[in-house]
Amino acid sequence: MSKPLFSSAYPYALLAILFWSTISTAFKLSLRYQTPEQLVLYASFVSFVILFFIIFLQKKHKLIFQGTRQDYLRSAILGFLNPFLYYTVLLNAYNRLPAQEAQALNYIWVVMLVLLSIPLLKQKPRFFDLSGVFISFTGALVIATRGNFTSLKFAEPLGVFLALFSTLIWALFWLYNVRDKRDEVVKLLWNFGFGFIFILLYHLITSQFHVPTFKAIIGATYIGIFEMGLTFVLWLNALQKTKNTARITNLVFITPFLSLVIISQVLHERIALSTIGGLLLIIGGILWQQIGYRKKGSVA
Repeated sequence: MSKPLFSSAYPYALLAILFWSTISTAFKLSLRYQTPEQLVLYASFVSFVILFFIIFLQKKHKLIFQGTRQDYLRSAILGFLNPFLYYTVLLNAYNRLPAQEAQALNYIWVVMLVLLSIPLLKQKPRFFDLSGVFISFTGALVIATRGNFTSLKFAEPLGVFLALFSTLIWALFWLYNVRDKRDEVVKLLWNFGFGFIFILLYHLITSQFHVPTFKAIIGATYIGIFEMGLTFVLWLNALQKTKNTARITNLVFITPFLSLVIISQVLHERIALSTIGGLLLIIGGILWQQIGYRKKGSVA
């Protein structure tokens, strides 16, 4: 193993939060110069290269081909879910919604995780789970209707559907991914390798190939590094170095609010009160669930 940059978990966590806070803005800027599918294609390739480089720096290259046939099949399924399906759906949502709404709705994935755990992991729903889900989905409704939730009029119904559907895909990916006990970075490399093949085939079948512009390449490179590749490794290092996982993971809730500031300053979107209120409800519902787990003596 190479010598770590930091001895504490917090520099890794704060760097990851800073990078993730810029991604919603980077998505919207990048989508000005390419389609969602093109962005997924180029960013996935960049991420694969970055992860390959990180694995060599960490001296884990011998682990790359030590998987079983079942491991590679699992990687293919996971690669289909993420990056191929998840980012294709998510970026199409970003293409239709203001960045502030898309990024806020993205946090519903934690709620989806709770709901999917009931049938898939046979977990018994508790009061804190169900009430937290209700609170978070009320927040999503506030954002989706831009404050007119009593009328149930969605300003951009397809965009909202895609944003929420992407959270379902991510929750499925997360549940399946935790069963894979290989090294996290190595299995992510395989996921992105398969995901890149899937998006390349999809792109070749559905559209003609065009040489990307310089601005498209810059956007895809930034997202491939700071959304899909390097930032995940930083966050993983933070979790490995901390003695209090809950304290580190709760720091991630800084991200959406910092992201709103960047969206406001760079994209010049006027941040709606409905976005802030809805986001507070979504995160409040998640934290409410965590309180329930702690009361039961479970890991948050």
